[in-house]
Amino acid sequence: MKFYNSAVDLVEIERLNIAHYDENAESFRIGTKDHDVSQNIAALLDALPKEKTLDILDFGCGPGRDMCVFKSMGHRPVGLDGSKEFCKMAVKQSGCPTLNQQFLKLELEENRYDGIFANASLFTVPSQELPRVLKELHSALRKDGILFSSNPRGNAEGWQGQRYGHYMEFEASETFLQQSGFKIIKHFYRPEGMPREHQPWLAI
Repeated sequence: MKFYNSAVDLVEIERLNIAHYDENAESFRIGTKDHDVSQNIAALLDALPKEKTLDILDFGCGPGRDMCVFKSMGHRPVGLDGSKEFCKMAVKQSGCPTLNQQFLKLELEENRYDGIFANASLFTVPSQELPRVLKELHSALRKDGILFSSNPRGNAEGWQGQRYGHYMEFEASETFLQQSGFKIIKHFYRPEGMPREHQPWLAI
C-alpha cells in the first residue's frame, strides 16, 4: 500500500516526529546508550578503505552515541538530526560537529562523505519522499562511498502513537535504493543468531 501525503501533511509529519524526539530526548538517550550496534558499525567500515581517516555522516545521530565510537577509531564523524535536543546532546557527548537539519529539508554538501551511517533513521521518512532523500544522500557521498541503513522491518506506513514510520522488507528497500542510484552489497537481519521472526531489524 502506498501513502500519498499533501505538502501540509508532510510538514506536520516531520514536525510531530521531531517534537516526539525532543520531548523524549533524555529517556531515549538513557534507553539506547548501551545498545550494541557494533555489527552495524563494522558493516559500514568493512566496506570502506582501511588505511584512511574517513569522513562519516551519522544521519539521525540522536544523542551522539555512535559518533563517539567513530571518533574513538580515528575517523571524522559529523552528526545530523532534526531534533534540536538530540543535536545539543550529540555535541556535548561527542564533541563532533552536528547539523540540525530536517530530513525533508536537507542541505548537504555534494561529494562530502566517505560513508553515511543511517542507523534507525530512514524509516521516519514518508515513502513518497524517500527517493528524493536517498538521492540527496547519494549526492553527498564521494565516489565509491557507502550508505549503511538499518530500520525496523515490516510492510506498513502510518502513525504509531506520536511517531510516523514507513516499514519495509528487503525487497521494497532494495527497490528504493536501486532507483536512487545505490547498489546493494549485502544485507542482514538483527539481532544476530535469532530466528527470523525474532529479528525485527533489517540492515543494508
